[in-house]
Parts: sequence; C-alpha cells; structure tokens
Amino acid sequence: MKKNETETQSWFSLAFVWAGAMICVPSLIIGGTLVSGMSLWQALLVGCIGYSIIVGFMIFQGIQSTDLSLPSVSVASQVFGVVGSQKIISIILAIACLGWFGIQANVCGIAFSNFLNTYNIQLPVQVSSLIWGVIMLLSAVYGIKILNILNYCAVPVLVAVCVYGLFVALGDSGFEAVLDYKPTGEASFMSGLSMTIGSFALGAVIAGDYSQYAKTRKDVVKAATLGILPAGVLMISVGAILTIVSGTADITMVFMNLGFPVLGIIALVLATWTTNAVNAFSGGLAMINVFNIQESKKKLAIAVSGGIGTILAVIGILDYFVPIMSVLSAMIPPVAGVMIASYWIVQKGDKSKWATVPGVNWLGVCTWLIGAAIASIPVIFSFFPTLPQLPSQPLIGIVISFIAYIVGVKWVRTPEIEAE
Repeated sequence: MKKNETETQSWFSLAFVWAGAMICVPSLIIGGTLVSGMSLWQALLVGCIGYSIIVGFMIFQGIQSTDLSLPSVSVASQVFGVVGSQKIISIILAIACLGWFGIQANVCGIAFSNFLNTYNIQLPVQVSSLIWGVIMLLSAVYGIKILNILNYCAVPVLVAVCVYGLFVALGDSGFEAVLDYKPTGEASFMSGLSMTIGSFALGAVIAGDYSQYAKTRKDVVKAATLGILPAGVLMISVGAILTIVSGTADITMVFMNLGFPVLGIIALVLATWTTNAVNAFSGGLAMINVFNIQESKKKLAIAVSGGIGTILAVIGILDYFVPIMSVLSAMIPPVAGVMIASYWIVQKGDKSKWATVPGVNWLGVCTWLIGAAIASIPVIFSFFPTLPQLPSQPLIGIVISFIAYIVGVKWVRTPEIEAE
C-alpha cells in the first residue's frame, strides 16, 4: 500500500507525538511513587528498563502499521479476524482510551479550578472539566497534523517548566536532601517495573495508529526510541526529585507552594492536553472498527470518543472507573503479544503474507484471552483483601499470549497459514 504524501510524517514529528504523550502528570506520579520505596538511582534504573521494554513493543507494533499503512485495529484484523478485531479488540481499546481521556480531563479540570480559586475565582470542577475536555477533543478531531503542531509547541514548554522546577527544587538545601535521601517504604524491583510498563502499555499496543504515517521502518525505530526514553526518564526524574524535596510529585502544588502557580497550571494543562489528544484520536479509530463507520466519518468518531470521555469526567463516574481500568491494563498488553507473534514469527515480518481473515480467527482470540486472564488474576484478587495478594506483572500476559499463539499455530489450521 502506497502512502499519500500529504499523510506521511517524519520520524522527528512522530517522536514529538510520543514525547508529548509521555510528558504527563501520571509520569510524574510514577517517579514520586517509585522513589517512595527505593533510592533515586534505583528508580531511574527501573524507569530506563521499563520504558526500554515499552519501546521494543512499540517498534514491533509500529512497523506492522508502517508496512501496511493501517492503524492498529485494522492490522489486528488478520490475527483476530475482521469481526474479532472489530467486536473484541476495538471495544477494549476504545473503552481504555475513553477512560483515560476522562481521567486526564478530570485531573485538568480539578487543577484549573483550584488555580482559579487562588485568585478568588469560583469555577465548578464539572464546568472546568467540560471546558478542557472539549478543547482537547477539538485538537484531536483535526488529526495527526494538529497533534504535531500541538506537540511542537507543548513539548519544549513542558521540558522548560520541568527543568525550571528541578532548578528551583534543588536550590538552597534541596541538592543535599536528594543526596541524603532514604526511602520511607520498600518496593521491589519487579513491582516498580510492573508500574512503569503498565503506565504506557496502551501506548505500546496502539503505536500503529501513529506509525502508519511513518515513511520507513527506521523512522519508527528512531521515533519510538528518541520520543519515549528521554521524555520518560526526564519525567520520572522530575517526579522523584520533587517528591524528595517538596513531599509531592504534583507539579501544580509544587509551583503554588513556591509562589509560581501560573507555571504549574501551564505545565499540567499542556501535559494532559497532549496526552488526551492521543487518547481521543486512538479511541475514535477504535470506534470506527466497532461500529463499521466509514473512513470519511473519522472526525465524527474522534469527536464522539472525546465527548464520551468528557461526559464521564463531568458526571464523576470516573471515581468508579479506576478498578475497571486496572483490569483493562492487564488485558490490553496481550493484544501486542499475539500480534507480534503472528506478524514477526509466523509471517517473518513479510507484509505480502498479511491478509484480513473474515469472521473471527479463534486461535488469535483464544491465545489473547489466555494471556489476559492470567494477567488479570492479581488485579482481580486485589479487589478482595481476604484473597491472597499476588504481584502484578504486565509482561506475563504478553509473554504467555506470544508463546501460546506460536504453539497454537503448530496445531491449529488457520486461514492465515493456508494463505501462506
């Protein structure tokens, strides 16, 4: 499939999209959470390893879409079948994207209302969440070009604010506090790795939604590596150091305490904005597959996706959405395990062997379900304190689904094997 030149983008612009997605409030919180149970250097090591694993999955997933010029859910129409991709995988991805959009819009709405309160301006959180949700979804409606512009503007500002925050925090006795820091709790390496990988597992699975516009495979590799790793490690560093010095990774509170509330709210709004534009865009693409919407209606699908997320933020249903999101976080990564096994092992990365499979490819669906079910057990157990508490490992689901699919191909005759 030949790409339309007006739709292609450079690796540099794609890297900015990924950097914009990484530079967000949850990334700061991860840094603060990691450093509460381990040293700063251990937290940085965990972050580097975790995000390197994410980059590996993004490269494998992204190249599939670059080769075929198709988004992730369309590429999945072989390994899961057309119906399987539309009715199972797309629904999961759509719900996850909508949920994260709502969470980010709600976080932004709360922070903006609190900011205005410091100037005695009363704005209800519901109204604030609605305003910012609409602004975020509008930027996503106009597609990858607008996302590029947004990230070109936002990423440098975010980096500057974070670096300035570090500079201020390390002033006076802050540097000595970092050097002398001893964690108050205890966290294992694997639990920290689980948290880091789980934080961007969805991004790894849907990498093809944006990599489909890349010109070459090398562009995907460069964009994922240089877009994710530097930004991810920076945010973990900022979150960890701010937590050590100020006692919180909430950048808005840090800057408010330092007397610079405007800088704090700029950082938070831009961080949630760039991330939510990605959530709305991918959620819209998933909805296109779920409801068989025509490609010409893509902007409408993205608008509906962001609109639903905004409504969730406004009505406060997200307070009950977090447990569901935890389960989805365990169920989503195995999607990548099955897709990587099919394209890179069975088909050996040859796009000429790719073809859509009508109906449901039960081998792909069942092997995904095996990995997802096993990965979900610790999450489900965590809802019931009386049950044994098991460590959550996001890689388990990916690895099990990957192996199960390869083994299954040897025993089950599927349409994709016949096509080869």
